[in-house]
Amino acid sequence: MSEHPPTPTPSHRRKRSLSRRGVIGAAGAVAAGAALTPVVFAATDSDSDATTTDAGTTPEKFPATRSDATTGTGTATTAFAASYVGVRWNGPAASLRLPDGEWKTLSGGCATVEDGGAALVATAPVTSYDLKAADGTTDVRSLAIDTTDGPKRTVKVPSEPTRVRGVRYLSRPAWGADESKRYKDGVVNSPEKYYALQAITVHHTDTPNGDDDPAATVRAIYEYHAVTLDWGDIGYHFLIDEAGVVYEGRYSGDDGVPAFDPDGDVVTAFHTAGYNSGNLGIALLGTLTEQGPTDAAKASLTRLIKVIARFKGLDPQARITYTNPVNGVTKDATTVSGHRDWLQTDCPGQTMYDLLDEVRAAAGR
Repeated sequence: MSEHPPTPTPSHRRKRSLSRRGVIGAAGAVAAGAALTPVVFAATDSDSDATTTDAGTTPEKFPATRSDATTGTGTATTAFAASYVGVRWNGPAASLRLPDGEWKTLSGGCATVEDGGAALVATAPVTSYDLKAADGTTDVRSLAIDTTDGPKRTVKVPSEPTRVRGVRYLSRPAWGADESKRYKDGVVNSPEKYYALQAITVHHTDTPNGDDDPAATVRAIYEYHAVTLDWGDIGYHFLIDEAGVVYEGRYSGDDGVPAFDPDGDVVTAFHTAGYNSGNLGIALLGTLTEQGPTDAAKASLTRLIKVIARFKGLDPQARITYTNPVNGVTKDATTVSGHRDWLQTDCPGQTMYDLLDEVRAAAGR
């Protein structure tokens, strides 16, 4: 029995075919704590001229995410300026070239997929790009993404800041999540499943540092994970930007509690393939290979890990044998680990990885 999300070609976005080499293909128990009590006071400050029209919420406008899916290699063009391109392939490698640029062989970044790779590439706004495949690479597909300039859509955002167990965070409505993207062919693409929390895994998103619109980047990651990778949702439970703002990630239900169900079990997300169930993923926005997180981001990461670990009775520094509750696969790890401790990847970046002992110690105090 597998816990991997499905990987067929997404059918809930417009697709265009290019010349291509191949056709698209399919791509230990921990004691549970008491039930999680929602400590929710809502999210984001409303505009001064906005009025609350629904109990506890304020209508706010976000740009609708525009995306254009392409299958195969060659030149892709879009009717809008894209600031990200998500790519998925089977086999050794794919390469991307932007206008007036050079070919760049794509690395997997943080996302891990079976039998191939995936990458989310930030671009200056572009209306075209080129893709090619290495020998033996097939099933290339891509998604041009714009999360800043699309038509405005209204979202009911909590009128007051939201907190869970004292940690303030932006709820999914507060960063502009479009819940329709969780659906495919009229049904939820990735139904929620919940298991006892055993481990916490730290990631970086491998996106640009110095991000001046992190909420737009979170929406781009959501589109890339939900559509390009066909996961049906964003792959992390929480994300943290350079200012230390915490974002709610993977949808976990309508009870107002991020990541967990009312019984205190964690919803399965898609951040550590093969070891997702019972494993909570926190991603720091940016690329932390040669530079570390900001002080604000590190402080928010430490605090979030601390409250989750205390709530569930976990020792952040303990060595554990993780047991996948879906298929029984085991893995020796630290309660708080880096992505690379589970799979072959550079995530969460060497500099961030080197700081994990410090984070574990601080979260355990």
